[in-house]
Amino acid sequence: MKKHNFNAGPSILPQSTIENTAKAILDFDGIGLSIMEISHRSKEFQAVMDEATALFKELLAISEGYSVLFLGGGASMQFAMVPFNLFEKKAAYLNTGTWASKALKEAKLFGEVIEVASSKEANFNYIPKQYTIPSDADYFHITTNNTIFGTELHEDIDSPVPLVADMSSDIFSRPIDVSKYALIYGGAQKNLAPAGLAFVIVKDSVLGKVSRAIPTMLDYRTHIKEGSMFNTPPVVPVYAALQTLKWMKELGGISVLEKINKEKAALLYDEIDRNKLFKGTAAIEDRSLMNICFVMNDEYKSLEEEFGKFAAAKGLIGIKGHRSVGGFRASTYNALPKASVIALIDAMKEFEKAH
Repeated sequence: MKKHNFNAGPSILPQSTIENTAKAILDFDGIGLSIMEISHRSKEFQAVMDEATALFKELLAISEGYSVLFLGGGASMQFAMVPFNLFEKKAAYLNTGTWASKALKEAKLFGEVIEVASSKEANFNYIPKQYTIPSDADYFHITTNNTIFGTELHEDIDSPVPLVADMSSDIFSRPIDVSKYALIYGGAQKNLAPAGLAFVIVKDSVLGKVSRAIPTMLDYRTHIKEGSMFNTPPVVPVYAALQTLKWMKELGGISVLEKINKEKAALLYDEIDRNKLFKGTAAIEDRSLMNICFVMNDEYKSLEEEFGKFAAAKGLIGIKGHRSVGGFRASTYNALPKASVIALIDAMKEFEKAH
């Protein structure tokens, strides 16, 4: 039976990424050694890092003056690295979910943090719209896509202070104007690579302005100077990321992916809104293209567990909703084919007909 992978992360990857990485694990580039056992200082792996960095910049149209880094520690490490490098007197945060809350909590260790707005009172089912960014803040932090709650910022906002964004779950899903950001970071395990890798896009000119001493490993300048290889990088995830970047370029780039993602999301949201059994949980204008959250309508609540088992029997994997929301969550990342979305829709229709 074909499996349809809706996991929220680690999540589905392009088949070519899986196959090419598997081959490299057995024999990398015909050298007779596995990618897992070669030196990260070798010319063969240096070429991988260089190409991955160049393709990353090309696909997102990143201009001069920005550095792209591949680091360990995941996005959660960035919750501390961002304030270490940018926080001097005050920081501002938009609280739109669990990960935004965790980032805000870490920043409070460094000084005054302004929570400019929050949707916590509504269980983060919308993105706050009316708020003022303090003009004296060192930076303003946003989380562009909220994996758990299924909400997303669909446009690059304007900020009077340096803008920092956690784009863990929607990077490469739509074109972005990188010039509007001082720093973008994220975990790679949703739209780029296996777990164990974080990416950072940082404007070089915003660094080196804090008065505090920064531990060597937590200083972005360390990793810029050493080309993401101050210490041993996550070699296999970087190689896998390169394969995904190649796949995205061959597909036609980010604009093509955005069109496909919008089509997939529209199909599923239309079925959620049509089907008598289900309802969406996020405000319609803020619905995520990457993480589609829905629950049973109140009168059919008792059927949730049964539908979960029914879906699993159809090969629909990973659709159980996060405990914070309940119900179901279909993560429709770049690599998820339209056929998988149609399979989920067909299951929803069949279950509706039976009940």
